[in-house]
Amino acid sequence: MTNLVNDVAETVAEHPEQTAISFRDTDISYEAFWHRTGQLAAALRDAGVEPGDRVGVYLPNLPQFVTSYYGVLRAGGAVVPMNPQYKAREISHMLEDSEAKAVVALSDLVPFVREAQDDTNVEQIVSVGGDADGATEFDAFLADEPMETVERDDEDVAAQPYTSGTTGTPKGVLLTHRNLGWMTRHAGDVMEEDYGPEDKLLGVLPLFHIYGMTVVMNAGLYNGSTYYPLPEWDAETAMGLIQSEQLTIMHGVPAMYNDIINHPDAGDYDFSSLRFVNSGGSSCPVEVITRFEEIFGVELYEGYGLTETSPITHANRPGARRKGSIGQPIPGVDAKIVDEDFEEMPRVEEGPIDEEEYDLDEIVGEVVVSGPNVMKGYHGRPGANEEAFTEADGKTWFHTEDLGYWDEDDYFYVIDREKHMIVTGGYNVYPREVEELLFEHEDVADAAVVGIPDERRGETVKAFVVPKPDADVTPEEIKEYCLEQMAEYKHPRQVEFVEELPRTTTGKVQKFELREQEEAN
Repeated sequence: MTNLVNDVAETVAEHPEQTAISFRDTDISYEAFWHRTGQLAAALRDAGVEPGDRVGVYLPNLPQFVTSYYGVLRAGGAVVPMNPQYKAREISHMLEDSEAKAVVALSDLVPFVREAQDDTNVEQIVSVGGDADGATEFDAFLADEPMETVERDDEDVAAQPYTSGTTGTPKGVLLTHRNLGWMTRHAGDVMEEDYGPEDKLLGVLPLFHIYGMTVVMNAGLYNGSTYYPLPEWDAETAMGLIQSEQLTIMHGVPAMYNDIINHPDAGDYDFSSLRFVNSGGSSCPVEVITRFEEIFGVELYEGYGLTETSPITHANRPGARRKGSIGQPIPGVDAKIVDEDFEEMPRVEEGPIDEEEYDLDEIVGEVVVSGPNVMKGYHGRPGANEEAFTEADGKTWFHTEDLGYWDEDDYFYVIDREKHMIVTGGYNVYPREVEELLFEHEDVADAAVVGIPDERRGETVKAFVVPKPDADVTPEEIKEYCLEQMAEYKHPRQVEFVEELPRTTTGKVQKFELREQEEAN
């Protein structure tokens, strides 16, 4: 019998007076934090939440998110984290599909829960940040006395996050106590030294997302560190907090680092307290990594993972790093590159390669992974589960749907998502290759590349570019720049300047929106 929160309980016993959460000049000790999680667990039990029941957590990065997450687990329930940018229609599917019994929501978001409630099993709504009709205010909801933690099996579900839904209906990902407990204990392995009580973590990654939930919140609290949540991403606020509080660890997504390096005052900030900086969530352009390191003198490491893998599967780390690579598989996780017949693709001698010197179709395949962090499956999706897994070599392999290649030193290089690959005139074009080139242009602040319909070629390449402020460049000059440096069939035949790119809360470009905009024109 186990429970993900038992690991944190040991930390609380060892460091009761240590600050667990620091938010807007208020420090919450591990002892005080733990007491409140027990009070919430007892209140949920009294409200009818039983072991195995789902509870929605519909909050931005606030101390109450952390309390709710661990309170639900202490009650024996499973957390359904929900994006606070979602509206009623979007959360309705998650609540109905998960059969959640209760929801802890920001008071401003309670009306969306109420709007969706009739089609769900939600019986109890708890509001954070104020009173709301149909909800009980958070502090008033807490029980007078905490309850003991309900023990759960390794294979019991601890969290049920949903895929982003950028294509199709979001799927509930079943992450067990074994999945999340293993990942929590090993998230610090990618650093020279694991997290410790002296560490201070920047909490900019949204906690509803697996990256912020596990690698930052869970791992930080497991190791007795202090978590500094930020409810909204703002580059200047984040940079100021790093400097003023002497934060030691930052995990972010590429869009955040791009915002930081493009901030006009970036060079005025002191990041010398940071001992480990990591990028994940999507591929980080090499140019962004290079510029970040030039400005701040701090190495930026890139890693890789998915919601379905809790999330880390690969990482660069001190002493084992190659720019442009997602790194090597972390200890305990197996990975390989396979073709459509699940045969291993040949390795290159050493990457990253000059993609003009290789036939990518000869070396690129799908990244598949196996390990204790791989999900139990998708909730209520037998068809999707059948497609997601392959049994081979005595292991269960998960199909990531990411395309890449590997080298003889076991470094992996992700080229693109399978669904993003552009086939133009019979040639395969990987958008990331074009995007990397665009980021190298001195007048480009942000860029995304998609395939659009073309009568003669089937598809053709289009680039959406955000120019830097005061940039003196035209779309035609961008096209010519690409044509000079890559094969003719790869260069964007259309370039459109835009003010910003549509992104998810975790910084991923929503390329389907760009395609839809194109179709509407």
